[in-house]
Amino acid sequence: MKIQLDMYQTLAVAVLVLMLGSFLRRRISFLEKFCIPAPVIGGLLFAIMTCIGHVSGIADFSFDDTLREVCMVFFFTSVGFQANLKVLKSGGKSMAVFLALVIALIITQNLVAVGLSEVLHINPLIGMCTGSISMVGGHGTAGAFGPVLEDFNVNGATTICTAAATFGLIAGSLVGGPLGKRLVEKKNLLPTAVTEDDSLLVEDEKKHERHTNMYAAAVFQLILAIGLGTIFSWLLTKTGLTFPIYIGAMIAAALIRNIAEYTGHFTIHMGEINDLGGISLSLFLGMAMITLRLWELSSLALPLIVLLASQVVLIALFTYFIEFNIMGRDYDAAVLVAGTCGFGMGATPNAMANMQALCDRYVPSVKAYLLIPLIGSLFADFINSLAITFFINVL
Repeated sequence: MKIQLDMYQTLAVAVLVLMLGSFLRRRISFLEKFCIPAPVIGGLLFAIMTCIGHVSGIADFSFDDTLREVCMVFFFTSVGFQANLKVLKSGGKSMAVFLALVIALIITQNLVAVGLSEVLHINPLIGMCTGSISMVGGHGTAGAFGPVLEDFNVNGATTICTAAATFGLIAGSLVGGPLGKRLVEKKNLLPTAVTEDDSLLVEDEKKHERHTNMYAAAVFQLILAIGLGTIFSWLLTKTGLTFPIYIGAMIAAALIRNIAEYTGHFTIHMGEINDLGGISLSLFLGMAMITLRLWELSSLALPLIVLLASQVVLIALFTYFIEFNIMGRDYDAAVLVAGTCGFGMGATPNAMANMQALCDRYVPSVKAYLLIPLIGSLFADFINSLAITFFINVL
């Protein structure tokens, strides 16, 4: 039996699985502990149900996911608006060094993924699914680049990316805390902990205040950035390279934000834009999850295990031996290690949860709480998208 859902029904099912995921997340402590997003929880359950239906021949679901792309572009445009160069400058040398380390991690994740895929004799683009697309990128980037890879004849790319991102969320949460704790205790780092001025933690609270009468203006700003972004995207296609559709909108949003910051002629409603971006991400993930084809993973089970295990080893070695030493070999560096494991394999909330667990046990680290959210939320997705695009075009 074939069940065809139109655009509105697909959106409604996505909202239902989102609500189911939120309910289960509140009730099951394991899901809350590992910061698993609600759309992933509910969507995965629905995907398992559709997989059983497909394999047994009882029912085959077909979705019209037109709105998925719209929600994806809205979300990544909101990410673009967060790229405030003034904030990057305020972080000084530490932020520049940490940003360079994140770029190095993104490149290394992709090199390991592509290199191992050659050893395993599988398509390098399948390897890319387990690189920075799903590790640093998480579910948002996984859902965005999966369809791009499928255009390159990588069957089941979206499913592989999403599975890898889910694995990364859990692995990053399991690895980060213990690694940071080992560094603090083995190297006796508590005496190096310093009390710093935490005023830098707040970019400028007024810019993130919410006003109900400003949500319409925020929507208009997002739409204008998306419209302007189509021109940037058109110009980028002239290079002959393949870019995801949201890249132009991200660039336009970043441009608008920084013009506003440096001229002061108009206000960007960041609080409202962040809220709208969060809603768009939830809907996008919900639609991406319900359209997963889990049965497409069966033939790649062993190579995927090897590829994902290698990413866990990479993040542990990179943070323990490289990041810790470069960032100062002190308590702050150890907390940064725990945080990087979180967002380097999952998402910024995982990074914050890892650091919170460590700081609750010992003392707070203002430096880590400044660098991880700014780089993880503002700049990592932006740079990662460009790096992934480069690798895809080279391969």
